[in-house]
Amino acid sequence: MGRRILGQRRGRGTPTFRAPSHRYKADLSHRTVEDDDLVVGEVVGIEHDPARSAPVAEVAFEDGDRRLVLAPEGITVGDEIQLGITAAIEPGNTLPLREIPEGVPVCNVERQPGDGGKFARASGVSATLLSHDRRATVLQLPSGEMKRLNPDCRATIGVVAGGGRTEKPLVKAGKMHHKARSRGMNWPKVRGVAMNAVDHPFGGGGRQHPGKPKSVSRNAPPGRKVGDIASRRTGRGGKGGRDKGQ
Repeated sequence: MGRRILGQRRGRGTPTFRAPSHRYKADLSHRTVEDDDLVVGEVVGIEHDPARSAPVAEVAFEDGDRRLVLAPEGITVGDEIQLGITAAIEPGNTLPLREIPEGVPVCNVERQPGDGGKFARASGVSATLLSHDRRATVLQLPSGEMKRLNPDCRATIGVVAGGGRTEKPLVKAGKMHHKARSRGMNWPKVRGVAMNAVDHPFGGGGRQHPGKPKSVSRNAPPGRKVGDIASRRTGRGGKGGRDKGQ
């Protein structure tokens, strides 16, 4: 009997493959503010969060609350940020979408009012506010998708800091190793056909090929369930090339 394949080992949920969430700094959600209140805080530090590629800012609010927030570009230690309906339209301030002018880039946008922020949170990205309606605000996400959101959803003015991160090459495998380990990523990803027969159902042989059909039953045992699981059709046959040639 061969060894357990990697999919089986990961599925057990052992600490080896579990994301180290105990090292993550915070959830980084918007602070709850009353309807007409304006909360002011001062940035007292910029930190690195292992859970994300963008830096985070530690903010000390005037009422004694201290928390970490997603840092937009241009925010430095000593700057003042505001939360509330009457907040100024400046980078780092958080206010409802209905109070933000059209064309302003925003980040950490809520999907539903009060959920703390779900969209445009990666380093160097932002969403663009396109138009306002009585019942919805139209937003263009970093992917280009248009989203109609509740005007009461909150967002932070500006672009998430850390832009250009992907332009610097990793150079060596050790850099990627530490990056993957901090996120609980599956790396390196080795192809099954490149393994030995004891390690994977597609392994072994004189050349790299599966050696058997890649389609497998939904009821196959875990050690065999690799490839096209319960596929209705594959690339072979069908109406493709035969009809085109006629």
